[in-house]
Amino acid sequence: MRRRSPVRTLAVAALAVAGLLPLTAAGAPTLAAAAVPVVAPAGYGGVEEDEARELSPELRARLDEAVQRVMGEAGIPGVQVGLWLPGRGRYVRSFGVADKETGTPMTGRLNMRIGSETKTFTATAVLQLVDEGLVGLDEPIAAYLDGVPCGEIITVRNLLEMRSGLFPYSADEDFGNDFLSDPQRVFTPQELLAYGYKHDNVFPPGTRYQYSNTNYVLLGLLVEKLSGQSIEQFVHDRIAAPSGLGHTLYPEGTSLPVPYAHGYTNQTLSGEIADSTHWNPSWAWSAGAMVSDLRDLKHWAKDLATGTLLSPATQAQRLKMLPTGIPGADYGLGIFNIGGWIGHNGSLPGYESLTIYLPEECATLVLLLNSDITAQNSEPSTLLGRAVTSIVTPDHIYNIPPGK
Repeated sequence: MRRRSPVRTLAVAALAVAGLLPLTAAGAPTLAAAAVPVVAPAGYGGVEEDEARELSPELRARLDEAVQRVMGEAGIPGVQVGLWLPGRGRYVRSFGVADKETGTPMTGRLNMRIGSETKTFTATAVLQLVDEGLVGLDEPIAAYLDGVPCGEIITVRNLLEMRSGLFPYSADEDFGNDFLSDPQRVFTPQELLAYGYKHDNVFPPGTRYQYSNTNYVLLGLLVEKLSGQSIEQFVHDRIAAPSGLGHTLYPEGTSLPVPYAHGYTNQTLSGEIADSTHWNPSWAWSAGAMVSDLRDLKHWAKDLATGTLLSPATQAQRLKMLPTGIPGADYGLGIFNIGGWIGHNGSLPGYESLTIYLPEECATLVLLLNSDITAQNSEPSTLLGRAVTSIVTPDHIYNIPPGK
């Protein structure tokens, strides 16, 4: 079984929180996922009246089969699926196990790490400061933060849209070795940036797309400097609380709020599968450290896509999508459009997530997985997202080509 090198492995974890980069081949875990669906109770998540009823039995059966098939093919231990189709019904299921050691079943009430979906909260925080006149999207980051390479020509917009050219710190060899040698280590934002700043910028700002966590660590520092609050407190006070997201937060240290699902990864120095549940997420900070659950992400999908917490003009800026170079995938200000679905995905060792909204049908899809191990040269969340949307919205399929 071919394994990714430790450094490349971590680069994939850090960058593929968006799922928008080339992947090297990797084997699936050897343990097959148990696939016993757990049906959420009626009214789960306070859904609207026309979403409270289940999809038809025939459609539910097709979805059950598709999810379980992908789980078996990709070796995914457990999955939470939430699908809401106004006028058609809802599909909220949990499959497999939350803990491979005990066999505890996965349920829709478990907290999970959401990786780079954190970026949607960081971007929203920055855009709220834009609405307040404290930040200019087209102002250079050097106007606010010192020490950024070429910061006098890299704009805040460049950072948000992944077009700054700053080297991704998580692709640095020393960072990969340092993190994988001690997954409990606490990294400061300044330490993370230093790994990236050792390298020359990759391209002139604004000239092309490259997914880089460096951008969003800088944006976290920007929020803290201009608001006078920690990014953790700002997100709670200004985003999570107003949106009613009671289970969406930055965790403390290596802990996860109970109840939670265990996460499994092969991003280790040996390449063996490990339980990464309590690895410290400080290495991802404002680019990927947050935790949430299915209920919260269902609500956040719509708030993000419709701009509930922003002015209409600023939301319009967020949704200005530019090509990524990947077929069918465009990226805006901390948000993507893939097959008409807008939102974000996330991946870090042991966990993957996908939260997307289809404006054409006011539809929402949320996936939470407790594995980030690639299969068929794709992220497991991509395989599941494609399988589900191929059935329910065949004209709008969520898909990132293999190896992208």
